[in-house]
Amino acid sequence: MGKITRALQKATQESLHHMEKIIKVKEYEQMIVHKLKDSRLDASLVTYFDPKAVISEQYKILTTNILSLNKGKPPKTIAITSSIASEGKTVSALNLAFTMSHATHKPRIVLIDADLRKGQLLNYLGCPARKGLSEFLQGEASLDEILFSLDDIGHLSFIGSGAVPVNPVELLASAPMNELITSLRTNYNFVLIDTPPVIPVTDAAIIGSHVEGVLLVIQAGVTQSGMVSRAIELLVQAHANIIGHVLTGVEYFIPEYIYRYL
Repeated sequence: MGKITRALQKATQESLHHMEKIIKVKEYEQMIVHKLKDSRLDASLVTYFDPKAVISEQYKILTTNILSLNKGKPPKTIAITSSIASEGKTVSALNLAFTMSHATHKPRIVLIDADLRKGQLLNYLGCPARKGLSEFLQGEASLDEILFSLDDIGHLSFIGSGAVPVNPVELLASAPMNELITSLRTNYNFVLIDTPPVIPVTDAAIIGSHVEGVLLVIQAGVTQSGMVSRAIELLVQAHANIIGHVLTGVEYFIPEYIYRYL
């Protein structure tokens, strides 16, 4: 175990050192994103409004790297998390979902907001409050009642977090949650799950242990290396399979979002 821990720490430090060098690259162009359609969606969902934008191209690279995993047999269930709050994980999850939905073969994708404490998925999509994951896990709503999609992307579905429950950890660790992931994996090509940050609560570790891959979002210039190391340690302890890092908030490099394949 000692050797594994030392190897993990070395890999983490190498990743952080690489990211620090990226952040220090001189900025040469100001990127401004505009909404290209009349929509209630948040303007930060660049891959929806402008699939050909520079930032969108980086999500295409992320998608390509995911699809190339395991010799073309990529994980079908993927959790997106971060070390702490406000690192851009929900925006990253949505942009990844939109990018994957643009694939030529039109894969069926579902994105679940599993942050039962402070879910933001509906806010970014400009949708009113509705029944979601918490109601389903408590037996108060059916799957058909909580699934919804946008008018112009029918093969991309969403599930909101629902009302804040009193027992989020118990719900996410419950048999209905495992059954939901299994059922969706059978009926969709990819199941993406936006989870709470790893360090403050155990929710992400619980979900990470039941999916095939985890993406860890890191905000450049904000997230301390010790926090990233701790987040990775918690995910490894939960037997989660970390498939890569997504670096957000890079102010001195084009594109704004960059992905490092591990």
